[in-house]
Amino acid sequence: MTVPRDFQEPARCRPDLVIGRDDLFGQAREQLARGGSVLLHGPAGIGKSTVLRALTAQSGEAARTVLRCSATESESHLPFLALADLFGLVLDDVSDKLPAAQRTALESALTGRGESTLQRDGLALRLAVLSALRALAAEGPVLVVADDMQWLDPASTELLGFAARRLGDIPVRMLCAVRTEGPEYDRHLRALPPDSLAVRFNPLTRVQVSALLEHRGYTGLQRSTVRDIHRTSGGNPFYALELGRALTENPTPPRPGEPLPVPTSLRALVLSRLEMLSEEARRTLLVASAGARPTPALLHAAGRTNAEAETAQAAALGLLATEGEGPAVRFAHPLISAALYAEAPAQDRRDAHRALSTAASDPIERARHLALATTGTDPEVAARLAEAAALSRDRGAPSVAASLGLLAARHTPAGSVPDPDVRRLEAAEDAITAGELDLARDIARDVLTRATVPADRVRAWIIVIDTAGHAMTEVDAVFPQALADAGDDPRLLALIRYQLAWRALLVEGDFDEARAEAARSAALAARGQDRYNELMALSFQAQIETLMGHPDAPATIKRALKEPQDPRVACHHNGAGYSRFRWLIMSDQLPEARATVTALLREVRRRGSVESEVHFLRGVAETELRSGHCGRALDLSREALMMARDTGIGEVASAVLSSLTEASGGNVDRALELAREAVEHAEDNGDQMYESRALAALGYAQLVAGDAAGTVRSLRRVRELEQGLGITDPARGRWQGDLAEALVRIGETGEAQDVIDVTRANALRLGRESVLAVLDRAEALVRAARGDHEAALDRLTSVQDRLAKLGYGLEEARAAFALAQLRSRRAGPTSYEEAARLFRRCRALPWLRHVEAAALARPAEPVITPAASALDGLEGLASMERQVAALVMEGATNREIAGRLFISVKTVEATLTRVYRKLGIRSRVDIVRLAAGRRT
Repeated sequence: MTVPRDFQEPARCRPDLVIGRDDLFGQAREQLARGGSVLLHGPAGIGKSTVLRALTAQSGEAARTVLRCSATESESHLPFLALADLFGLVLDDVSDKLPAAQRTALESALTGRGESTLQRDGLALRLAVLSALRALAAEGPVLVVADDMQWLDPASTELLGFAARRLGDIPVRMLCAVRTEGPEYDRHLRALPPDSLAVRFNPLTRVQVSALLEHRGYTGLQRSTVRDIHRTSGGNPFYALELGRALTENPTPPRPGEPLPVPTSLRALVLSRLEMLSEEARRTLLVASAGARPTPALLHAAGRTNAEAETAQAAALGLLATEGEGPAVRFAHPLISAALYAEAPAQDRRDAHRALSTAASDPIERARHLALATTGTDPEVAARLAEAAALSRDRGAPSVAASLGLLAARHTPAGSVPDPDVRRLEAAEDAITAGELDLARDIARDVLTRATVPADRVRAWIIVIDTAGHAMTEVDAVFPQALADAGDDPRLLALIRYQLAWRALLVEGDFDEARAEAARSAALAARGQDRYNELMALSFQAQIETLMGHPDAPATIKRALKEPQDPRVACHHNGAGYSRFRWLIMSDQLPEARATVTALLREVRRRGSVESEVHFLRGVAETELRSGHCGRALDLSREALMMARDTGIGEVASAVLSSLTEASGGNVDRALELAREAVEHAEDNGDQMYESRALAALGYAQLVAGDAAGTVRSLRRVRELEQGLGITDPARGRWQGDLAEALVRIGETGEAQDVIDVTRANALRLGRESVLAVLDRAEALVRAARGDHEAALDRLTSVQDRLAKLGYGLEEARAAFALAQLRSRRAGPTSYEEAARLFRRCRALPWLRHVEAAALARPAEPVITPAASALDGLEGLASMERQVAALVMEGATNREIAGRLFISVKTVEATLTRVYRKLGIRSRVDIVRLAAGRRT
């Protein structure tokens, strides 16, 4: 189909396309050349699309991939159409590079098919878009071009904004154009990367309009006529060109002072074009203007049997163009479609929507058209819209679900079940999921003005509370009103008490009150037979008790894990499974903790619950760190931090854990940076719980960095915070041994012993064996500082063995290092080899550098040979015994030795017993010492 020249997209950039826009064009071009992004904004027809096409032609040459999308008003209600434009042609190129859950989410969004439950929280899809852009950028620069952003569907706009805010230094540029009548472009900037350049398009001057008209071939116009065109068009180049066209086509030019032969609005201009169409062709165009992404097939299905001939006629008049790369029928300019639709009589518009309500293939589109074809209330229409809202929710488009839910409420008759307000509340909950908190709050407040049913009122109050986020003090006045509305209903009271538990924890920092409120919520939910909220409250109670070191924590966890379970709670990050993991890891049951959290992570990845995935990734990383697998912990924590920053979930917690793993197995400077960042954010949020965690991470990083005084300052503040919060379980933060060690380093042995004594009492009460071992290591340093070296040596030797048996590899290595340092103060040989071997096994590179520095600082010692009888015994071992001893020297565990020698673990244990007897030693450590002495 031929398209008039005025509406054709140019094959290359021509000078006339940017007449009067040289400065703006230059600014935008330079911004793109620097790797930045640009937003072009201004009123309709002002020339944004023209400049956008010219910039795309130039800047696109430097990009390996150019992704394009453009929408119309009729498409804006359907989720993911813009996303399909952008990624439809490159999906096959990137899908293999996405994690399974993200790939499924993206494919489901683009096709409308797939396992919709994977997108319920929308996060998997958000991450999929971000990952797809990263994958494309890995192959070369990417340019994303979006015209008419005001018509992009909200779901696609939100996804673009989510990705744009997290691209960082990735070579992805965005070039977008949006229609604005004033300076209100800020909200559109949120869909672009930070520091994007906003370029405002103002009306052309009379001289520029004259140059534009002449360039386009509208020559010979009198100066007064050009002045009238400029005034009538308002300096809008699109209007000016249309007026110039109409004047040249008019056989009788206007006399001086006579008005131009066309009205000033585009609607009238469109109508003058429409007069040249047949009545049936006008009806076909109206159906096309009402539809989303209309095609000839859709028009046929809507009863327009001569759609091809009628659209061809419209295209010949410059009203319509057909895309070359697909069957979709598009208007030459969105204003034409808007003007056509607005001018049509209301009944004609309803008829068009009624035809499309059966012709459209997408159930969401069908429901929307049915609503627009219906006046007044209609229970069937309301039900169809509610189903469409649920489908949008499952597809991961909560914003669309909210708008459809409000439409459903509008068409729901009063007194129906569910009634209109129930559907409004569902829409409000969808709005919260979509991040439209103001809309959700407004809906809830509106419902509260007339709702009389207690369940509806409490549900609305909960929405108001949820929209406050962590700023729960702002809704303090809500709680008494909600409690009054709940009356004696245990189900409703349970909901409010659960929120009060969170308030006690987040606002007051009162663990006792939070625990009491959670317990009340669980009891009330049980009375009301609300198993879901009972399990959530019990799980929250268990988490609080675990943090408090409360003796009832194991029993509460068991209650939360009793059948019947609710699948929504089983893998929730505030559910009982995660509470059990926290209890296991604090109780030194590392293998069980690892198995529990790994299973949880595997399940949430299958389900596509990204929010819980962030939490469980941190749990696995923490378990690996405690077990001494620093390299693995570092990789997992970095992944968790990236996901947290991508999603905005748990950023402080993820930064804290990443700081710990960086200090243990990565970059100490990075660890300090992350910890300070976490402290700052926690302080800004007034979150004392995570402020203490962040300060504990900072203190540990300072200890590894050699800043003992800084460690003491940070960890003293942690002690003050936790005393104020009522936290007594030393396994929560495990900072007490680091504080005591740092105090010894700065000569404060008295305070160090006080820290050890107080912490030991709590650790003994709770049975925290690993904490007790670390405290004994710190006490050995206190004794050594006071001159009792023999007692210190004996204590450190015992500590190393205990930590090895508990499976705390990094702490075991730190004990070996302390033992070597203590021996270096005495005359005689000192070997740092065992500490170095253990740190290497943990991949604890920062600690290994400390060992190497200590070994280099030690003066050369005379060669000392171990007792001849011991060496003779080593040489006299049987073949199997020598092999087992050699593998022990390499740091292999009994299980690893059994696997390598194809024998059982019991055989390894029996062989080691014989080795100990023959060599006159007592442990694996003594074998390593003999070997070290022999190598010396």
